[in-house]
Amino acid sequence: MDLPGDEATFDRLIELGAVDAERQPDGTLAALMPDSVAPEQLAGVLGIETLAVSAVPGRDAGSVWVLNIRPVQIGRLRIIPAAAPARPGDLRLVESAAFGTGLHPTTRLCLEILDDIIQSSPPQAMLDVGTGSGILALAALRLGVPSATGIDIDAPSLAVAGENARLNQLDGCLRLTAGGPDMIDGTWPLVVANVLAAPLIEMAPALVRRVGHQGHLVLSGIPAGVQEDVYRAYRHLGMRHLRTTAAETWTALILASGW
Repeated sequence: MDLPGDEATFDRLIELGAVDAERQPDGTLAALMPDSVAPEQLAGVLGIETLAVSAVPGRDAGSVWVLNIRPVQIGRLRIIPAAAPARPGDLRLVESAAFGTGLHPTTRLCLEILDDIIQSSPPQAMLDVGTGSGILALAALRLGVPSATGIDIDAPSLAVAGENARLNQLDGCLRLTAGGPDMIDGTWPLVVANVLAAPLIEMAPALVRRVGHQGHLVLSGIPAGVQEDVYRAYRHLGMRHLRTTAAETWTALILASGW
């Protein structure tokens, strides 16, 4: 939806519940409005006769709504759209339906935790469970982890992760495998799973088997109200709680192996 671009118009869009709004190169404003605001209502409030309306796809599997993917700085890492001008060290991501753009709070939590862990005690390898776009595995590689493995049960997501790895010239360091943690062998010093609370509880035995000696396990995608339920499943399997971080209504658990 394109509208004349002055500050008063922008303010009215926000008052009407705009989820996102930005000025376009031609001077108009594009706004992402909730479905509850009818085009006719919007035109009447803004005092215009016509407006253009089009659908906007959700990002991060429909959980984040923005007009356009934009650069995101999280810790030492800058994440940018594939077509944007890149600086050395940037992580470039193609536009896709796969989860993982850096915009969702659960992804941000994981990236902040990864940055902390890698700076304090850099692991030699990491396992990314439910890799989606590959953002967490690729971020770990960008931040200095020598090798990473990403697994996912969704074939299209694995294809996107592979494309992102090639785009960033990291495909030689990233191994991608279809399936869950029960479908692979081996252990890793750092395991990250940013999925949902129910799968985290269900996968607990298989995930714990993938954590190496004195390794770290990062669990994200957990609503604040059920974090104790998730931790209980891992505490019974010998994992120690190191700390919990939170963003908005989401939490992430940082655990350590007890062996």
